[in-house]
Amino acid sequence: MAKATRQQAALTGAQLSELLGLMKGADSVELKLTVPESDHRSAAGSLQLDVLDAQIRQVVFFDTPDLSLYRKGVVVRARRVQGKGDDSVVKLRPVVPKELSPKLRKSPNFAVEVDAMPGGFVCSGSLKAQWGVGSVKRVLAGDRPIRKVFTSEQRAFYAANASGGPALDDLVALGPINVLKLRFAPKAFPRRMVAELWFYPNGRRILELSTKCLPAEAFQVAAETRAFLSDCGVNLSGLQETKTRTALEHFSKVVQATRA
Repeated sequence: MAKATRQQAALTGAQLSELLGLMKGADSVELKLTVPESDHRSAAGSLQLDVLDAQIRQVVFFDTPDLSLYRKGVVVRARRVQGKGDDSVVKLRPVVPKELSPKLRKSPNFAVEVDAMPGGFVCSGSLKAQWGVGSVKRVLAGDRPIRKVFTSEQRAFYAANASGGPALDDLVALGPINVLKLRFAPKAFPRRMVAELWFYPNGRRILELSTKCLPAEAFQVAAETRAFLSDCGVNLSGLQETKTRTALEHFSKVVQATRA
């Protein structure tokens, strides 16, 4: 992923060319912005976000203590969602859409998405599954093996991309982490948006604002979203952080410390 900095330098010509190529083969584009922690309260106020409208989620990742899967570009995750069933995903990133197998692309459970934030982007392929309420909780309690919240299709996808790595049941749980997710429709903006607030055990918080669009709309929607957030006084110049990486690095340190 192209690195984002506080200065958020514009993408180079080569990066723009790469981004255009990735979007041509993607199913969707998600435009993301992380708001500096010092500005969380003011951003929530200017966007009129009501915490009571948010949905509680609990996210857990599975990896080795030293994050060997993440370093290979494989993310294994399960999630509990308030008022809904659980879900799981095996994600590969980065990917080049045209290099993916036709069989995989035809799966109704597989999607290719470009995540773009100020100064950077990454294309990922995700294989998802839905589960009943309590499935992930039983895995976290040790009552069921990890593989039981992943379908045979997901297990095959994992095995094909983990490069001889450990079996799913040999991974460790990194988490869970609590999340508030709020979908909202600003009056002065024609698109629905999402706010996610991740609560890390060490006291850190990441607030991410996002909106999804079709690849053909990406540059227009990006300009409109940036203008809207700027008009609302949202700080667009902060260091961009990824929720997943921050969570994995935190829990990796916790697990390794307990085993030292």
